Amino acid sequence: MKIRAFLLSIALAFAGLAAAQEQAFTNRATELKDKGAADGKTVANLPADTEVKVISRGGSGWSQVDAKGQKGWVRVFHLRYPATVQTGESGGVGSSIAGALGMGRSKSQNTTIATTGIRGLSPEDLKNAAPNPEALAKAQSYRADKPSAERFAKDGKLNTVAVEEGGR
Repeated sequence: MKIRAFLLSIALAFAGLAAAQEQAFTNRATELKDKGAADGKTVANLPADTEVKVISRGGSGWSQVDAKGQKGWVRVFHLRYPATVQTGESGGVGSSIAGALGMGRSKSQNTTIATTGIRGLSPEDLKNAAPNPEALAKAQSYRADKPSAERFAKDGKLNTVAVEEGGR
């Protein structure tokens, strides 16, 4: 029983270290920003498949990373996070911990998976939300009236297509 507790504490310690700095790769060329926002200053351009260490994940769709000693922020959708999952005949937490430490035998294979997710707004985000008239004005500047849209379609030689109600 003491051995299991010891192995579990070691596994939890390693899990904490792994979570503190996860390995990730850019899945496309992207900008390294000085802050986690689109209007942040670009401090470097990272090519596709650049290895980075994720320092923290923000709730706003940005992750703070260390790219070969240069720290900054990258859009979370521009990162891929490899993970290794062990599948096979062995089972249970104890056997996987023992296997990770090189103790015991098991028939298994490693499979690489990757996931990405963004959490929603926190209660604190909602509490601190404030109107942004400049952003609203910018968004409204992108709208087009019907004559402008028709000119655009004509210039692009787009054809009229009848669509049935319900999208079928």
